[in-house]
Amino acid sequence: MNPRLGLLQPYPFERLRGLLAGAKPPANLRHISLGLGEPQHPTPAVIKDAIAANLDGLARYPLTLGLPELRAAVAEWLARRHGLGPIDAARQVIPVTGSREALFSIAQVVLDPTESDALVVSPNPFYQIYEGAALLGGARPYYMNAIAADNFRPDWLAVPPDIWKLVRLLYVCSPSNPYGRVMPMEEWKQLFDLSDRHGFVIVSDECYSEVYFDESAPPLGALAAARHLGRAGYPRLVVLGSLSKRSSAPGLRSGYAAGDAAIIEKFVLYRTYHGSAMSNMVQRASIPAWKDESHVLENRRLYREKFAAFHQRVNPVLPLTKPDAAFYYWVAVPGGDDLAFTRALFERQHVTVLPGSYIGREAHGINPGRGFVRMALVSTLEETIEAAGRVAGFAATN
Repeated sequence: MNPRLGLLQPYPFERLRGLLAGAKPPANLRHISLGLGEPQHPTPAVIKDAIAANLDGLARYPLTLGLPELRAAVAEWLARRHGLGPIDAARQVIPVTGSREALFSIAQVVLDPTESDALVVSPNPFYQIYEGAALLGGARPYYMNAIAADNFRPDWLAVPPDIWKLVRLLYVCSPSNPYGRVMPMEEWKQLFDLSDRHGFVIVSDECYSEVYFDESAPPLGALAAARHLGRAGYPRLVVLGSLSKRSSAPGLRSGYAAGDAAIIEKFVLYRTYHGSAMSNMVQRASIPAWKDESHVLENRRLYREKFAAFHQRVNPVLPLTKPDAAFYYWVAVPGGDDLAFTRALFERQHVTVLPGSYIGREAHGINPGRGFVRMALVSTLEETIEAAGRVAGFAATN
């Protein structure tokens, strides 16, 4: 057996089940989960109709490289959304089976497992796939704490040069999970300069890029930042996105990887052996999804409505900070004990949230997730309002 499997920590939701084991919430209150970030808006008809129309695609093996029409649709969307010049759909874009799969497998492409001292930089708190990808790729994670006192901005320039020399891969998430921060241009310039100096690859996780609140100010993406800074060909940069959040289709498992053509070429080679080609049916259904923006506008409208309703009811008793984007509230809990808050809220109100300490790691003397909980507003407006009432009632008496 691979001994590195023993380095993996239990997944946050496995730990959450253990925390809530034996709790007895009120039987008269139905369970409401704000813990899992799984979009629950109706999947748009443009996707469902395309699936139904392309069932015959199941009769043929799909190509790892993907259909030219899908690569073109993604390339056109990226150029349109981020104000880019033409993107080479044949060399700079490939389909992936959701950003989660690609976040893991890209590390296996970038990392040399014989380098025992190689580092992978990850934000902290973070999406646990970054850590697992680093460990199973033979590297060690290096965590960049994001704390409220610094507006959740990692201090990249504080990392010692001897650490940067060992870095082979850096994950960023913008808009971020869990605190919804969007990286500004100046920060991208810092990272690109560091990548030029030390040669590491940047993987930008942009799965939340289309969930934002101001239609006039879409989040800045890595490709747009690179183009603005004159980085032709996007050297050492790969961006990952998906339809899961953008189109409320988490079960479709459809996304993209785009960027540096040399890395994409190696990624295709790896994926050919990895066996991760996207079904022809899913590819065909993804094409109209990337071409249509009307359902995405409606998706954002629903999130704006829910965030406003939740804030109106909860903020008077439990202070909330509205994120730049994404669909989470990252909430500082009274007393600072996120585990006790999570269990008590479940026991008294039958509402589940995710403890922040479960998605953070002890690093540089602290776990920056401790004292926070993540609340995902992914359900209906009606259920969100009901959850807000219960959370507010709990906070008022806790």
